[in-house]
Amino acid sequence: MAIKLVTTAAELRSEGARLLKEKGGSSLGFVPTMGALHSGHATLARTAVAANDVTAVSIFVNPLQFGDAVDLDRYPRTLEADMELLDAEGVDLVFAPAVEEVYPDGQPLVRVTSGPLGEKWEGASRPGHFDGALTVVAKLLHYALPAGPAADGGAAAYRAYFGQKDAQQLALVRRMVTDLNFPVEIVAVPTVRAEDGLALSSRNRFLSAEEREAALVLARALRLLEQRASAHEPLDLPSAVELVRSQPLVELDYFDVVDPRTLEPLAENCQDTPFRGEGLAIIAAKVGPVRLIDNIPLDS
Repeated sequence: MAIKLVTTAAELRSEGARLLKEKGGSSLGFVPTMGALHSGHATLARTAVAANDVTAVSIFVNPLQFGDAVDLDRYPRTLEADMELLDAEGVDLVFAPAVEEVYPDGQPLVRVTSGPLGEKWEGASRPGHFDGALTVVAKLLHYALPAGPAADGGAAAYRAYFGQKDAQQLALVRRMVTDLNFPVEIVAVPTVRAEDGLALSSRNRFLSAEEREAALVLARALRLLEQRASAHEPLDLPSAVELVRSQPLVELDYFDVVDPRTLEPLAENCQDTPFRGEGLAIIAAKVGPVRLIDNIPLDS
C-alpha cells in the first residue's frame, strides 16, 4: 500500500512538506472526512488527486458534532477499508488522529460559532451541530496547511474539498474561510448518487430494504422541482411536499427552496410564478431510525 498513515498534526505537516518537495509539487489538496467511506468520498478524493500534486485525507469522528452519545458510539469506524479505498484513488496521506490529539485538553472552551446561518434547517434540528463541525474543520484546515515553500519557491496552493450533499455545512465552511481569512480554496464536489438516485451517505447502511426503497421519494421530489425549474415553470413546492408525505415510512422535517449562499427561502419562486434565476432545493427526513438529507441545485 503506497498510502501513508499519520496520527499527529506534526506528522501531517512534515509528511505533507516532504511529499511536496519530493514530487517537486506546488499544490496540496485536503479532504476532511469522518470515515466509513463510500463512493461519494472516493469522488472527493479522486477530484483532489486530479487537481493537486499531493493529497491528504483526514478520518476523524468528531464528538462535537454528535448530540447523542449513542449515535457517536454507533458511527462506523472502518479505517482499514477506508485506507484501501483511498489508496486506490491515489491519495498520499491519511490523517487519523485520536480524540486526544485534536482536543488535548478535553472539550474546547473556545469554539467557532456558526451564527444565524447555522441555526436554521439542520441546525434547528441538531442544536450545536455546526458549531462542532466548524470548530473541527478549522483545526483540520490549520493542521493540513502546507508547510514550507513549493518547488518553485512560492507558497504552495492549498485546496480543501467538500461534498455538495452537505449543502449547509459547505455554505458555512465557505463563510468561515471568507470571514476569518483562511488561506485555503474551498472546492465543492457534486453529490454522488446510487443508480436508483439515492444520495450516498454513511448512514444508508442502517436502512432496511423497505426503508431504503421508501427513501427514494426524497430524490424523486427533488428531481421534480429540478425538472420544473429547467422548464421555467412554477415549482409548486406544496405538491412536491405532498409527494414526500405520501410515503408512510418517511417523516419529513423540512423541504424548501433557498438561496444557495444565504440559505434564505426563495418563497416567491415556489408558488405560481415561473421559476427564474437559481436556487437550492433542500430536504431532510427521518426514514425509519435514520435521518437523511439531500439537495439539488435549481437553475432556470
